[in-house]
Amino acid sequence: MNKKPIVISIASEYITLGQFLKFADVIETGGEAKIFLASNKVLINDENDNRRGRKLRSGDKVEIKGVTYLIK
Repeated sequence: MNKKPIVISIASEYITLGQFLKFADVIETGGEAKIFLASNKVLINDENDNRRGRKLRSGDKVEIKGVTYLIK
């Protein structure tokens, strides 16, 4: 069963993975990003990535704990 992705709209050219985690309410504060990424699997466009500074652009797909997000 395919669930529809949660669409996250950004107003700028890109958002970093650390900013995205906070913006999508995955974490409460930006300071939690490093710890979260060290202990959780994050797929970006179906590839594992844990870099807080990874730039996410429109069209990128992020999967965290079985939830899929689409950057628009």
